[in-house]
Amino acid sequence: MKRRIAILGSTGSIGTQTLDVVRQHRDLFEVEMISANNNVELLAEQALEFDVNNVVICNEARYEALSDALRESDSKVWTGIDSLCSLVRSDSVDIVVGAMVGFSGLRPTLAALEAGKIVALANKETLVAAGVVVTRTMREHGAVILPVDSEHSAIFQCLLGAQGNAVEKIHLTASGGPFRTWDKLRISAATAADALKHPNWDMGAKVTIDSATMMNKGFEVIEARWLFDVAPKDIHVVVHPESIIHSMVEFEDGAVIAQLGCPDMREPIGFALSFPARITVGNKKLDFAALGKLTFEEPDLDRFPNLRLAYEAIERGGNAPCALNAANEVAVAAYLKGKIGFYDISRINEKCLAGLNFAADPSLEDIFETNAEVARIADGCIN
Repeated sequence: MKRRIAILGSTGSIGTQTLDVVRQHRDLFEVEMISANNNVELLAEQALEFDVNNVVICNEARYEALSDALRESDSKVWTGIDSLCSLVRSDSVDIVVGAMVGFSGLRPTLAALEAGKIVALANKETLVAAGVVVTRTMREHGAVILPVDSEHSAIFQCLLGAQGNAVEKIHLTASGGPFRTWDKLRISAATAADALKHPNWDMGAKVTIDSATMMNKGFEVIEARWLFDVAPKDIHVVVHPESIIHSMVEFEDGAVIAQLGCPDMREPIGFALSFPARITVGNKKLDFAALGKLTFEEPDLDRFPNLRLAYEAIERGGNAPCALNAANEVAVAAYLKGKIGFYDISRINEKCLAGLNFAADPSLEDIFETNAEVARIADGCIN
């Protein structure tokens, strides 16, 4: 039987690449539901191409435009996060692809987990902000989280070959972003246009800026802690500018298993959708002779302080990672609009983390309150 997929955030980078995987394997998958926040035009095109049963526009102000665009189709049109949360629980959905950007992905992801679904998770902020709540919900309802991030997919694939042997350390690789070779003075003057020129990956604006500040890698450290139950001190970040080794797992005997491939998000997406099978996704294959060499460097925490802040947040625990995520979302949005400079992002993040109203064992309500409170504080710093 075909696997029936719901895509939360189908018009973004991960969402469109997920649909490309489906496009290549219509015999294996069908799209039951898609959603977007504002992009009515692309959402309607996707609904028509894939004959989608349920289509959700989260921004209620755009509902009428989407309804008009799909008036002649068989698609049912919905609006709002509540609709999204209800639809992901449906018996007609087998796999939920969590590709929404930011904290907004938390509620529908939790709804899918409460319904015992398989969640192919690309939304970093869900585990960063509420890792303890999300993993507890997954266990209580017999749900499954399959990682879609290339690094976490790589770790997962390496662990499949572990055969139960104890893990010594996880090595998360980082491209280093567009400013890897820039000095601090030059980085301080970098514009959003500079930061959006990622050397290896095609990603959305928010994730690309996070890659430039290395907050993206910091968030991946926090994700790895929850996905693989590994202490933060055993998660090592190594800069690997070629982005060929997506991550590595080191075992007690010193052996290291690595997962390699050309930079293409369709590979981890396809693996999550088809697991435990592997499917082709039209990606470029590695030519080792052409590569010549692979290089590795330690990350520079002076030039990229956000990575240090992420380690501090997960070591502190509680609602600290949620606060860091909330501050960063506001700061990155301001940077993209040209309101603040590059290093103002990490300054705002550090200030919000230092002034946090700390909760050691946060409930879901605490998580939402922390997110709202810290977002207000960060916005105050900017204004």
